[in-house]
Amino acid sequence: RAVIKKIYVHLNYTVPCVRLLNATHQIGCQSSLSGNVGVLHVLESEDNLDWVLKSGPNPPYLVILESPLFTRSIMMKLKNGSRRVAGVVVVAPNANPLEAFSPHTTCPNENSGVYSEDYDPALAHCNVTVWNPFGNGLAYEEFDFPIFSLKDDNDTHVIRQCYMEHNRAVNGSTPQYPLCAMQLYSHMSAVTNTATCMRRNDIDFSISPEMVCDPLGDYNVWASTRPINNTAKGHKMWESVVIAAARLDSRSFFFDIAPGADSGVSGFVTLLAAAHALRNATQEAPPNRTILYAFFQGETFDYIGSSRMVYDMQNNQFAVDLDNVHSVLEIGQVGLHTESKLWLHSDPVSRKNSSVNDELIENLQSAAGGLNISMDEPSVSQPLPPSSFQRFLRARPIPGVVLEDHQSAFSNRFYESMYDNAEYLNISYPPNMTPEEQLEFVTDTAKVFRSDSQLIPSDLMSHLGKPTNFYVGVTQQSSEPTLLVQHLLANLTGSTVNITQENCQNQREDENDKENKHMYYYMWVQGAAPPNSTQREGFCIRSTVRLSKALSPAFDMREYTSKDYSTWTESRWKSIKGRIFLVASHDLEMLTLGVGIAVLLTSLLLTYVISSKADMLFSSGREPTNATY
Repeated sequence: RAVIKKIYVHLNYTVPCVRLLNATHQIGCQSSLSGNVGVLHVLESEDNLDWVLKSGPNPPYLVILESPLFTRSIMMKLKNGSRRVAGVVVVAPNANPLEAFSPHTTCPNENSGVYSEDYDPALAHCNVTVWNPFGNGLAYEEFDFPIFSLKDDNDTHVIRQCYMEHNRAVNGSTPQYPLCAMQLYSHMSAVTNTATCMRRNDIDFSISPEMVCDPLGDYNVWASTRPINNTAKGHKMWESVVIAAARLDSRSFFFDIAPGADSGVSGFVTLLAAAHALRNATQEAPPNRTILYAFFQGETFDYIGSSRMVYDMQNNQFAVDLDNVHSVLEIGQVGLHTESKLWLHSDPVSRKNSSVNDELIENLQSAAGGLNISMDEPSVSQPLPPSSFQRFLRARPIPGVVLEDHQSAFSNRFYESMYDNAEYLNISYPPNMTPEEQLEFVTDTAKVFRSDSQLIPSDLMSHLGKPTNFYVGVTQQSSEPTLLVQHLLANLTGSTVNITQENCQNQREDENDKENKHMYYYMWVQGAAPPNSTQREGFCIRSTVRLSKALSPAFDMREYTSKDYSTWTESRWKSIKGRIFLVASHDLEMLTLGVGIAVLLTSLLLTYVISSKADMLFSSGREPTNATY
């Protein structure tokens, strides 16, 4: 191990691009089984690509890109010349770029929304409005080499220094060995498409079969202003529900970086605030209709969460069914509204035969007037933007409105990218703070959830000091955003009940209570410690918050080529790592190998000669057996 440390410098913060699969394709990146090795080359401009793709004398190269050069043009040239490219490392900047960047497509979820050949084909495939005009589609390309992201810190400093000392051509001269090289490991187990990898998952040749991929998914979080029996699934007589929805997830090109500040967070934080504001009002004067708050997971990948809720409603597997749904109000991207203006989007097809949409819009505009916020409608011929509401419309013409910060194309110039972060939304901090101090800064609102009051579990608290990753992940367990929103929603909409910890954790008011578990969810929180004490005073919160499955129905039905539901899976892998080292010339390696083989053959020959002459070489005068002393 000591020798390895002297040879290699291991990279501490590596975030890979990983392989995802659906019914027809595989996208993403991977290395060979033993990792990809290449000579380092820091790309200084697109014109400098010729060294990597043609003229450089020491291929394959592992290309280091500064973020402004991480463009579709450069990446596709590297992809097409991949025989000379061992991999790519993108240096993540400390500040957002000036130019727009979105690795998503120009028409997100275009094949899984409501608009299709059967539902107003003229509105399908973004024919009327290109929602994400800056989308370059990089996140949906397949690369047969690894692509990593590195922070601009000590690791990248070491890489640049190694390149400058050993690899940089000076005045047109050819760099001399030893050269600085890098090895990236990100081998993916799954190949081809979801049907292939799920079939391989089912092959059982051993006691512990090896899985190669997992369906994307998580859990939806939902709650209602009036308790609804969650044990008795299906239709509820006399129940009319307005669904207030937002999405929880986001993504970027890289696996572990999905800040989603505008694309996801702005919507669900607004919905959490609305739920909190309405708690007392709905308890004191219950409205005629129940509000059902729904936070959907996996919406980035063909509406996993919303399509699952609709499927469960259609099959009596949810607390209510579609007949109970009066309308839908969805909060989308609202973080970049200008001049206190928001836009109310609706479906031009279904609203022709319904007056409910007009009533919804009038009520929202009236309410906004008292808040100095204006809400306008875009053109009546414009379709809905990408939204969870589209999955409800696929089932039936339910009235609904989607609230957005854009009239037509997205205002978000960094949609589904690593730059869709707090900086982009102009989150304000006290003056003279460094970026690291801003990351550690806790607002007054956030202090409510800190350890001094402990309204959320301590194991989640440890993750709140770093940017949250809103990538949906796989279905093995609930993600941090899901658990966080579950606990926040319970605290913001629930009430404290004076019962023991045992009864709280057993979902009951007392030992004889058999009914409340069907209507409420009980959650024990640690509470705050009194002055001069370290012992926290825990208490129980009763709320209507529940989790429901956010797994595509395609996997329950084993329809891995479904055109109706999401089929996205994530490949498994064994190791994600990177390291740099000095590599000798090929001629020197061959010379060393030749000398090694010669020494081996010489040793074998000497061993044979010595073994065949052993009696002569190692014999000594033997005394007769009858000798006496």
